[in-house]
Amino acid sequence: MRIRLLFVFAASLLLASPTFALSATVHHHRAHAGAAVAGCGVVAGHASHTVLANPATVGCRTAIAPQAREVTLATQPVPRHTTIASIARVRFVPPLRGSLESLVRQNQRDEAEGLVRIEDDTQLEQLETSREIVPLPANFSLRVNPELPVNRRYCRPWTAHFLADMARSHYARFRRAFQVNSAVRTVAFQRALLEVNGNAAPADGDIASPHLTGAAVDIGKKGMSFSELSWMRAWLLPLQTAGKIDVEEEFYQSCFHVTVYRSYAPIVQPRSAPPRMIARHRHSSTTLLAAGVH
Repeated sequence: MRIRLLFVFAASLLLASPTFALSATVHHHRAHAGAAVAGCGVVAGHASHTVLANPATVGCRTAIAPQAREVTLATQPVPRHTTIASIARVRFVPPLRGSLESLVRQNQRDEAEGLVRIEDDTQLEQLETSREIVPLPANFSLRVNPELPVNRRYCRPWTAHFLADMARSHYARFRRAFQVNSAVRTVAFQRALLEVNGNAAPADGDIASPHLTGAAVDIGKKGMSFSELSWMRAWLLPLQTAGKIDVEEEFYQSCFHVTVYRSYAPIVQPRSAPPRMIARHRHSSTTLLAAGVH
């Protein structure tokens, strides 16, 4: 009986020891942490997305030891929240609206450059024969309105050069051609046009249609996307600022009316200048502004 009492007393002292209590607690928490991960602490799903559940939501009531929590969490990937793709930025280029002053300027400059208004088809044929007007540069990047009469699919040489440059750049960007709806006209045709289209420019006077000299063309806007219209404006604006063209963006007829001046044609450079360098920088401001349009 005495020996049994001594054994009970010794066991009581051992359980009351701090070292034994800490060791037993750590062992219990580690074992319980493993059970939490294996049973109540795992969210069903793919292994790479498995994370510990909130201890408050699982059946385990015993807190996980700090050491066990650090080891367990370190092996789990950080969950990623769903990201929303950024919206592409669109740079808006305002319309290039015409004005009465612009129309007067176009007539004054055409007159200063020695251009005459073509009176009728006979004079038109003479200019075609002398190559003072040339065919529109129609190809895979530039279409011509199929309803335009064959003898009016002509323009001034520098205007044709402008169309070829613009069509090439436009096709490289959008992989589609734009269309020229109108080019050279005669005074006789313009007068007939006025009878059916009250918005047409006069055939005589200070605000006569620049089409009568063969220097102007109309580029159709129908079917162009928002980005395409902005690109067209961005390509044309620096040239207008430089005084090489004048643009009137029309909405009733839905077109870009462009009058091109002689100064657009490239100036012949000295032989010592590298040709590639000249071609690269000739329309640098136009190319850079248009390239920034999305």
